[in-house]
Amino acid sequence: MAIAAVVVLTYSELEIVELRAYEAPIRMPYIPGLLSFREAPCVLGAYQRLHIRPDLVMVDGHGIAHPRRIGIASHLGLWLQTPTIGCGKSIFVGHYDKNALGEEAGSFVPLIDKNETIGAMVRTRSRVNPMIISPGHLISVETSIRYALACGKGYRLPEPTRQADKLSKDNSWHDHDGS
Repeated sequence: MAIAAVVVLTYSELEIVELRAYEAPIRMPYIPGLLSFREAPCVLGAYQRLHIRPDLVMVDGHGIAHPRRIGIASHLGLWLQTPTIGCGKSIFVGHYDKNALGEEAGSFVPLIDKNETIGAMVRTRSRVNPMIISPGHLISVETSIRYALACGKGYRLPEPTRQADKLSKDNSWHDHDGS
């Protein structure tokens, strides 16, 4: 079984206004590079339960910082026709200048693959590993960085993805979706 969680927050206060989680059978084995086909159906199930439609979706996964330039954040953006940002924890493709990335929160450098900027390595918290921030759909690299940094609350993960991860691991999430 897969569990997906969606948390809607206000901007710029980052206060939770709605929580939804959804559980569904996994219908596809894990195949590197094809995470969307395994996990997106469950995420869409959680999203469809929302009463409030977000203006922007931050996804725990990659946007165009993907070997095929279409990670789970891009797929979800296409399905939802909503701006999406990929917030990855590990580099899937590309390289960056490690010496140019500062240690302080707010530092960022381009993530490059085949002479194309596919995202940025963004330090969301001082002296911790950077996040891979990449546009998913209907948003630029620059705007993706700006929102990722604006949605920080002192943790490595931007608050929307941090809260969704927290909800997905909470055994009482059934209480949040009415089931």
